[in-house]
Amino acid sequence: MAVIGEFAPTIALDGARKVRGNLTQNRIRWMILALVLGFSMVGGRLVQLGMVETDTTIEGQARDIITATRPPILDRNGMEMAVDIRVPSLFAEPRRIIDIEEAVQKLRTVLPNLSENWLRDRLTGDKGFVWLQRELSPAIEERIMRLGIPGIDFITESKRFYPGMTEASHILGSVNIDNQGIAGIERHMDGEDVALLQDLGLARGNALAPVELSIDMRVQHVMHEQLVDAIERYQAVAAAGVMVDIYTGEVVALASLPDFNPNDPRTALVKDSFNRITAGIFEPGSIFKTISIAGALDSGAVRINDQFDARFGVRFGRFTIDDFHGKHRILSLSEVYKYSSNIGTIRVMQAMGKDNYRAFLTTMGFDQRVPFELPEMRLPTVPKEFSEIGAATASFGHGLSVSPLHMVAAYGALTNGGNYIAPTLYKRDRAEAETLYRRVVQPSTSANIRYLMRLNALEGSGSQMNKAALGYRVGGKTGTAEKVVDGRYSSSKVTNFFASAFPLDNPRYAMVIMVDEPKAENPQTGTTAGWNAGHVTGRIVQRVAPMLGIAPDFSEILDRNIVPQILR
Repeated sequence: MAVIGEFAPTIALDGARKVRGNLTQNRIRWMILALVLGFSMVGGRLVQLGMVETDTTIEGQARDIITATRPPILDRNGMEMAVDIRVPSLFAEPRRIIDIEEAVQKLRTVLPNLSENWLRDRLTGDKGFVWLQRELSPAIEERIMRLGIPGIDFITESKRFYPGMTEASHILGSVNIDNQGIAGIERHMDGEDVALLQDLGLARGNALAPVELSIDMRVQHVMHEQLVDAIERYQAVAAAGVMVDIYTGEVVALASLPDFNPNDPRTALVKDSFNRITAGIFEPGSIFKTISIAGALDSGAVRINDQFDARFGVRFGRFTIDDFHGKHRILSLSEVYKYSSNIGTIRVMQAMGKDNYRAFLTTMGFDQRVPFELPEMRLPTVPKEFSEIGAATASFGHGLSVSPLHMVAAYGALTNGGNYIAPTLYKRDRAEAETLYRRVVQPSTSANIRYLMRLNALEGSGSQMNKAALGYRVGGKTGTAEKVVDGRYSSSKVTNFFASAFPLDNPRYAMVIMVDEPKAENPQTGTTAGWNAGHVTGRIVQRVAPMLGIAPDFSEILDRNIVPQILR
């Protein structure tokens, strides 16, 4: 018993150590297991998050598109035509909204125009992002932020601003609320491929370089102002104009009224506010006689000193085509042009032959759209083949429809020495343009056409224009086209044109002006093109020629030098 008593405390101590050791080991095992489970859960969550595709859209639109900026658009002299400004837009995260009713009431204290029911519906649910109102002012942003509503915040967007307002609206077009181009050059820029964008200097690293257009906003302002005046002065329903550099094809000015304010794209939906220069096609009337005579001269079938029998109207079956103010005598080619003789022009075309004449219209590009940057374009309507009477009416601008852009491109080719160059809204130097030239008539034909155009300004239907532009040697052709009403030509509703070039001793610019359904300015004037479209042309040239570096010169020798040697 004594021996057992000696060893009892030792046995008890060893047992306690063993129990504590086992307990410690168990705790370590549980701790390791907990850590393993914890890391497994964290790792699993990380894997799960890594597999989740990040939402890069805002209500279906890519975030980078919405927040992206567009390059500024400048005219040829560096004047801003379109710029981006940064504006705050209000959004909500419905799943973070704590008290929907409180949020609705507070927001309406700042934005009372928001419908209570609409706002409540937008803030309800578990969406991560909904728009509440786009393009707000910084003052409104500050007032809303002071409300302290959880789940309400702002994102900074780019808003397009057009300093010129309506003046270049049909050139620039507009953008939608996501700053994407929807019309005009804005839409064209968005549709260009990356290589072309680089060529135009739109992207340099991460910065957007300005887009430089061929437009001269000084000339654009004058043209727009004169077209507004024309609508008021002649009580017209519409007016339009376009001016191009005849050697480079650069469009210097382009305007069409009624127009719209690109800062408010909804105004583009107003009736008849389409671009008449590119998206309108019209019977051009007598300005087409220049094309017909040029084709006949270039074919060799007609010479500048030829004469034509205009004593009697031209009969086609039971129809007879006569002149508006007929001379009813033998006319020289110069007189055919100066008096705008339908009979004489038909005789000129017939000397060329209707099939050759139709082929020449294809050469001049009247079969297809003019290659141009604006998306708002229409196809011309020119019969594929001409009957005898079809060719006759086409020779003086009826029975076919083309755009004013077709006409200004053609007049540019007929006055620059005979080279067709497609117009452009981007800056293009002459060396680059010459690589794109397509010869359509010989230089001698071009010289003869310049003479005829200047003659018409001095002695024919362009004399009213010439008085307004005295000293700048403008030449051109009038065109008065009767409009079709209820399937018949109406003598009371006409579309008037004046196609011109200046200065004709050393031509640089071509222009087409259109005035739709004009009325007489006063009892002493008329409604034909010389009284309206011609006057507008003269007033524009008188104001813009000095801007374009053209000095007035009243020397008669300049006009004498334009006359072909055979006629001097």
